[in-house]
Amino acid sequence: MKYKFTEDIVIGLEIHAQLNTHTKLFCGCPAHGDETPNTRTCPTCLGMPGSKPALNKTALRFAIKLALALGCEISSKLIFSRKSYFYPDMAKNYQISQYELPLGINGKLILNNGKEIGITRVHMEEDPASLVHPAGMGASSYVLVDYNRSGNPLCEIVTEPAMNSPEEAREFMKQLISVLKYLKIFDTDTCIIKADANVSIKQKEYKRVEIKNITGFKEIERALKYEVERQKNEEVANETRAWDADKGATFTLRKKETEEEYGYIIEPDLAVEEISKEMLEEAKKEMPELAHEKAMRFVEEHKIRKEDALIIAQEKELAELFEKAVKEINPALAVVWIRHELNRVLNYNKKTLEDVKLDEKEMLKLLRLVEKKIITDRVAQKILEQLAEKKIDVEKYVEENNLKAVSDAGAIEKYCKEAVEECKTAVEDYKKGNEKAFNSIVGAVMKKSRGAASPAEVQKILKEMMK
Repeated sequence: MKYKFTEDIVIGLEIHAQLNTHTKLFCGCPAHGDETPNTRTCPTCLGMPGSKPALNKTALRFAIKLALALGCEISSKLIFSRKSYFYPDMAKNYQISQYELPLGINGKLILNNGKEIGITRVHMEEDPASLVHPAGMGASSYVLVDYNRSGNPLCEIVTEPAMNSPEEAREFMKQLISVLKYLKIFDTDTCIIKADANVSIKQKEYKRVEIKNITGFKEIERALKYEVERQKNEEVANETRAWDADKGATFTLRKKETEEEYGYIIEPDLAVEEISKEMLEEAKKEMPELAHEKAMRFVEEHKIRKEDALIIAQEKELAELFEKAVKEINPALAVVWIRHELNRVLNYNKKTLEDVKLDEKEMLKLLRLVEKKIITDRVAQKILEQLAEKKIDVEKYVEENNLKAVSDAGAIEKYCKEAVEECKTAVEDYKKGNEKAFNSIVGAVMKKSRGAASPAEVQKILKEMMK
């Protein structure tokens, strides 16, 4: 597809996602495990003379599911090619990839704002080895090579140049990782995901620069923001650059290659295979409800806002927690606590739901206590912060710490009288029309009750008391 560029920034991504298989793509070596350098290797992944590749059928099934999830047209044949290049990260001096006929073409992925990002192709290939630069990529006088990673199964996802900001590129990566996790073909603990980004700007006549090997969706945004600013202020050449995350900068690697320079040939050691209708039907049967579909169902079934549904559904673990919660409590309350309060705690701790290993059973107990007004929102917020750090029995904790909501008007009135007596300046300021002063008096009451007093009841009593 030929694009007529009109936007100030044009970005396309080539993303390499490792498939979560037990063994490598073309041999029986473990894809993960012992990380002692150069121990998970064999003659095949080291490219020794006479060794023959054999396709990992699980990797093929995973790749088909990903291509289907991205709405791709699936090829009727599976053809592999040799991509020839001379570099120490591939011992046999070529990489087994797909060029002439990719597994899937013409797909799309929809961002939360509704924008469709076209997927040019999805294809399979083996991962090169890991290069270790002891003093950093730019400064090392020598390079170490670890072939443990060499031969791991990758899916490459190539987008159209349809993103117009680093933020859109970051969201695309987040959405893609969400798809991979829903399909259960990617493990964030053991699998790697890298991106090569092609970026150009209108100011420099869309002269394209490629940035290699950016790891993670946060880094993609950082790298692109830097590169856009660099292109605005420097001369731009068609080249390949690398991203140095420590320095927060890109640097020149080499002049941009063309695909023709790789001298692709059909891989003679792997037979052309048919992708049968039965194979596709089997893969379709295994397809789960994906994030976008789940979000639309949440809107329809639970009458929640689309914006809330999209955010909850994007993270598989969050969506599963929400589905358990709405079986027991009001969906609107579940949104408040799962989308907003839980995310607040996770963001504060700079962790994901997977990181904290939240006890879902205790979380649901907490929500039931809130819905029944046995505890106040403020008490629940404090308990949630602890749940994110350690395992606690919520009901026992509430009992032992006297945290049940104070609904007795006499007890609340006592706290209010004490607060009014102690906050005389704030009381005077409130009577002069300063609403912020009123909030400080309410805060004093809540502190006395350890957050257990009903805020609505406190406000009512205070206003009556300070007439």
